[in-house]
Amino acid sequence: MQYCRFQTEDGPQYGEVAMRDAEWWMERVIAPLPEDRTVSRLVKNFPAQPLSALTLLAPATPSKIVCIGRNYRDHAAELGNEAPKEPLLFLKAPSSLLPPGGIIRLPAISQRVDYEGELGIVIGHTCHKLKADEDVRPYIRGYVIVNDVTARDLQKTDGQWSRAKGFDTFCPVGPIVSDAVNPEAGVTVTTRLNGAVKQHGTTKDFIFNIATLLRYISAAMTLYPGDLIPTGTPAGVGPMQPGDVVEVEIDGLGVLRNPVLREDD
Repeated sequence: MQYCRFQTEDGPQYGEVAMRDAEWWMERVIAPLPEDRTVSRLVKNFPAQPLSALTLLAPATPSKIVCIGRNYRDHAAELGNEAPKEPLLFLKAPSSLLPPGGIIRLPAISQRVDYEGELGIVIGHTCHKLKADEDVRPYIRGYVIVNDVTARDLQKTDGQWSRAKGFDTFCPVGPIVSDAVNPEAGVTVTTRLNGAVKQHGTTKDFIFNIATLLRYISAAMTLYPGDLIPTGTPAGVGPMQPGDVVEVEIDGLGVLRNPVLREDD
């Protein structure tokens, strides 16, 4: 399953996507996902077109966003932290979701806001207390690009991460969800700031693999269809300034591009 979510005159729609001549295309409109209550009716005969011609929306509508901290040793080290002994969980507010092309707003109360490019898991089936030997793949709808935007100064001063991670616009997601990538085989996560590469890592370097993460999370909380799990960021995080453009690229998932402005601009 490979799909996008986009805006039309008749409201949000879902589209099946495919690659044509090195560009992602929306091939046909498909039925909305059951957890998304924003689609009022299915638009028929919508023409195929490149994603660049569409007004894209975040392709996930999660009840919760369960993030993984310090899942790459090099990122833990660059912030002066030890690698965790077990997955480090925190939550981002669903209200922080931002579509591809949406503006990341830097809050006036923070002096440093960082990009964090990540691979995200989109849950496809309800799961709770997964067994140690249970195959987690049937619970995964697909994968998506996430930018876990973080007010780094507030993260340090608050002592917990809810505010620093939860501002509106602090969770850009997209452009597509796809089940055609294999993180266990290794996919590359690259973040560029104004065209310059800042992060370049591979999911082969996860401290905790995807099966471990889903078992750990589901032991504590039920995961529902549409829930989003960003899996951690590689080394190279850094601050963004007004006027910047940040891009996160992952093999097989395209490019998530967002401009950056101050809150009141």
